[in-house]
Amino acid sequence: MTDQMEMREMAGDSGNALLSGLRRVLMAGVGAVALTQEQMEEFVGKLVERGEIADGDARKLISDVVDRRKRTLQDSTKRAEEELDKRIEGLLVRMNIPSKGEIDALSDKIADLSRKVDQLRLPER
Repeated sequence: MTDQMEMREMAGDSGNALLSGLRRVLMAGVGAVALTQEQMEEFVGKLVERGEIADGDARKLISDVVDRRKRTLQDSTKRAEEELDKRIEGLLVRMNIPSKGEIDALSDKIADLSRKVDQLRLPER
């Protein structure tokens, strides 16, 4: 309960609290990945020292794991962004605030109407 109150105090309102919480989760994930990578490199280094794995194979193994983690992190980030977009869109709907798409559609309609009005004002030649 105190964590939630802390987040609200730090962020201001519920929309910012969501962003603040998401930021904390993502930063914690990045820290965990860095720590785990160091531990993996240390473990593989010990295997190389003991002669249980060749240096080239060790580098390839580390590279493969890092690449896989990058892809996983990118996928997770994409899913988190999509979820955040859905939640923000829901918040905008509840607050009766038009989305960017709705505003763009209205702007297009206004531009079309303005062109038609201008055409009606001009005398035909």
